[in-house]
Amino acid sequence: MDLSIVILNYQTFELTKNTINSIFEYEYSFDYEILVVDNASGDDSLVRLKEYFGDKVNFIASKENNGFAAGNNQALKIANGKYILLLNSDTIVWEDTLENIYNYMEKHNDVGVSGCRVLLENGELDKACKRSFPNVKNSFFRLFHIPTSSKDNDYNLDNLPDDGIYEIDCLTGAFMFMRADALKDAGLLDETFFMYGEDIDFCFRVKKTGWKITYYGKSKITHLKGASSKKQKSKLIYEFYRAMYIYYKKHHADDSLFLLNWIVYFGIAILCVLKLFLNLFKKKD
Repeated sequence: MDLSIVILNYQTFELTKNTINSIFEYEYSFDYEILVVDNASGDDSLVRLKEYFGDKVNFIASKENNGFAAGNNQALKIANGKYILLLNSDTIVWEDTLENIYNYMEKHNDVGVSGCRVLLENGELDKACKRSFPNVKNSFFRLFHIPTSSKDNDYNLDNLPDDGIYEIDCLTGAFMFMRADALKDAGLLDETFFMYGEDIDFCFRVKKTGWKITYYGKSKITHLKGASSKKQKSKLIYEFYRAMYIYYKKHHADDSLFLLNWIVYFGIAILCVLKLFLNLFKKKD
């Protein structure tokens, strides 16, 4: 098997269906399988997906929802592909995207993971698709919207072309085209992260094992993210800031001063509380 495509479904029948159909719409020079993990949706989305796609898709039913990382890991453990693509259920794959990145990976054996240009529904770039690793300094610049021309301080790499091809630190879990050997070396997604942060953590571990991570901006997908102005579930806000805490504690705390660590933890907690408070006044979706 050349490519295993892993998609996590959680109460998103229409979105998941459209994502899979965007893959089936094109012909490929390689063989592939699609693995859909239903993360204990509790609705009829899994049944409807099975009825719609039949045996063209392999389905895995989770007994409980333990988060994004845990759900995807169920498929990663049984994927047969030389390459594995983690693909969000709210994405649309463009023509030639999979073909182009597959061919790129075939020609660059030192690349462990590759991403593509991810566009939001309005056509703007989803900046999570090409990033530096977060640290105290670039997080400070980003938090207070301080412009910088330094790559070291530019978390979103705004100074690099959106349509380029180059090495980066990390990309988004919405589209993560990985070599099976790189996954074997880095290990599965860290299930300590419920949602958010597991993609950054995985990329950190991939680079630590010596593999390169590249951004392939010549090819695209569309990511149908929810509008930021809409009211969010409190649990998702909590998990976002919890992911910050887990990532920092796991990868930076041991190398930082005790006082700095507690300043960071306190800052994360304050931001979380502030975000939860402001969210109370947003419109419901």
